[in-house]
Amino acid sequence: MWDRFLRACRREPVDCTPVWFMRQAGRYMQEYRDIRKSHTLLEICRNTELATEVTLQPIRAHRVDAAILFADILLPLEPMGAPFEFAKGEGPKVFDPIRDEAGVAKLKIIDPEDGLGYVMNAIRSIRGELEGKTPLIGFAGAPFTLASYLIEGGKSSNYALTKMMMYQKPELWAELMSKLSEVVRRYLRAQVAAGAQAVQLFDSWAGALSQADYADFILPHVKHILGDIETLGVPVIHFGTATASLLELQRDAGGTVIGVDWRTPLADAWKRIGYDRAVQGNLEPLLLNAPKPLLEKRVDEVLAAADGRDGHIFNLGHGILPTTPPEAVSHVVEYVHAKSRR
Repeated sequence: MWDRFLRACRREPVDCTPVWFMRQAGRYMQEYRDIRKSHTLLEICRNTELATEVTLQPIRAHRVDAAILFADILLPLEPMGAPFEFAKGEGPKVFDPIRDEAGVAKLKIIDPEDGLGYVMNAIRSIRGELEGKTPLIGFAGAPFTLASYLIEGGKSSNYALTKMMMYQKPELWAELMSKLSEVVRRYLRAQVAAGAQAVQLFDSWAGALSQADYADFILPHVKHILGDIETLGVPVIHFGTATASLLELQRDAGGTVIGVDWRTPLADAWKRIGYDRAVQGNLEPLLLNAPKPLLEKRVDEVLAAADGRDGHIFNLGHGILPTTPPEAVSHVVEYVHAKSRR
């Protein structure tokens, strides 16, 4: 059943629980490491042939039920006027962090086909390869997560500079978030127009926020994005990490599927979110490195928590880690399919 994933997103009956993994293309795979020997991450993203090949690698290797476009959440920043690089061993570095009125003013609201046309080219190419075999997920970073990189200049442990702008300069914060949310809205629309059959919004660092701050400073901007994308008729996955306290707010912000990380039991999360939404998750990523009996036990627990209800997509609570054995990824796909067969 090639559309098993799409049917589960719509809470329709499926023959078995679909499986895909965040970061399912990446450094844990030798095929990807071979490409990275001669190409940077950004070079792969910008090259249609390479982005297509890397996206397809886990489909061939692990028989997952969905492909996810190989790209990076930060790609919109450069055409907006905030160039960055991936510093070796340090992650992304924004050359000129955005911390004042002048910085926010210089950010442009872009046409995705102008600044990010290579992403849409990759989507069209991948769809050509996967047509009728495996659905393709597009994605983008959420406004808070993008803002945190813009303001901090890279990774952060406490998002102090980001929160200080939010608290001390709420009007400037609102202007920044409005620009980011409009760019993300247009970008996801363009991905769907290019052929993405589902999209995921990654709010990777939203778990650093309190309920009150999320409700006041984040939710309206996410709603601006997801409320529009849901009208396109494709599944919309809303995901964040460490968001146990925010699940109801994330639901209210939008998404036909809510991603659940491993810190919250899936049954509890789904009850709080409501059974009118599908859910995705939520195995601890490092369990893929555990002995097989423990790994299978924890997979069983996730499946038991879903209780056979229509609308569960099996995934990790975050992305596959570079130290993950590829054979463990294949085993989980086969195990979930076998154990959940209806």
